[in-house]
Amino acid sequence: MDDPVQLTQYCRSAGCGCKIASSSLEEILSFAGTAEHSDHLLVGNDSRDDAAVFDLGNGKAIVSTTDFFMPIVDDPFEFGQIASVNAISDVYAMGGRPLMAIAVLGWPQDKLPAGVAARVLEGGRAACARAGIPLAGGHSIDSPEPIFGLAVTGQVAIDNLKRNDRAVPGCELFLTKPLGVGLVATAQKRGLADKADFERAVKQMITLNNLGASLGSLPGVMAMTDVSGFGLLGHLTEMCEGSGVSATLDSARVPLLENIDRYVEKGCTSGGTDRNFDSYGKKIGVLTERQKALLCDPQTSGGLLVAVAPDGLTAFEELSAGLDLESIGQITEAADPLITVN
Repeated sequence: MDDPVQLTQYCRSAGCGCKIASSSLEEILSFAGTAEHSDHLLVGNDSRDDAAVFDLGNGKAIVSTTDFFMPIVDDPFEFGQIASVNAISDVYAMGGRPLMAIAVLGWPQDKLPAGVAARVLEGGRAACARAGIPLAGGHSIDSPEPIFGLAVTGQVAIDNLKRNDRAVPGCELFLTKPLGVGLVATAQKRGLADKADFERAVKQMITLNNLGASLGSLPGVMAMTDVSGFGLLGHLTEMCEGSGVSATLDSARVPLLENIDRYVEKGCTSGGTDRNFDSYGKKIGVLTERQKALLCDPQTSGGLLVAVAPDGLTAFEELSAGLDLESIGQITEAADPLITVN
């Protein structure tokens, strides 16, 4: 029997750690300009939100997004699932529901057989089926490294649209999945991860953020985004800058994957962690090395970061009761530093 393919051996980066650093992206976008004005474009690239949103004129809007990356796991089916769940999450983060997806596939034909790519697509199709949508087509190219993801189309009632730039002082912050995926994935690639810890990380990455579609109906949810390659502090930075506010984060209350400190102690931070900190660290208060390793850790298919107004807490807690969430911080008036970590 042939040895199992190890997809992570064919790529330089992994998962959402493939993202261009936020400071570099800011420079690129500054030259690229903004989208041409359209009265129907409710959300474009000016707010760095999770997806674009287009008003259909009937109280509903189309949500459009794309996301793709190189493998964070070796198993092709799991890679397909993770990449797909990660892409679909952008629609949920806007308070919407996905309608359909098309695949984006880059494949090194001279290195990996077509049958392995087929398993990736099977994983993507399985994830789409769990989200209740068809994988309706796609596009493929020959590439030096394996790449997979989706372009996803969704829909949202405009009254339920959630953005990442509408947080207000007094909001409590919640995170729906624990941090640490980047650390565990790096440990796995180095042969240092415990099997059970890695399996927990994979299970988390293939879990849909479909709670976001329900949170869209809550007026007390003021802002929402999903946490991915920029780490928790990076996506909270985007929320604060877009909203014109600051935040205080209680690091002791941030949910973490089980046994994550063993990987911090073994130095299993990825290069993405340092790139993240270099991009936005000057906007953050003093961090310990442990806080930096955890809060700047690139997340793949991470949880939803939700800012909830005080009068919306009861409804939010009822809707998210199965996740047993607690506040990890608060939105405050604009200040320097932008984010204070306790």
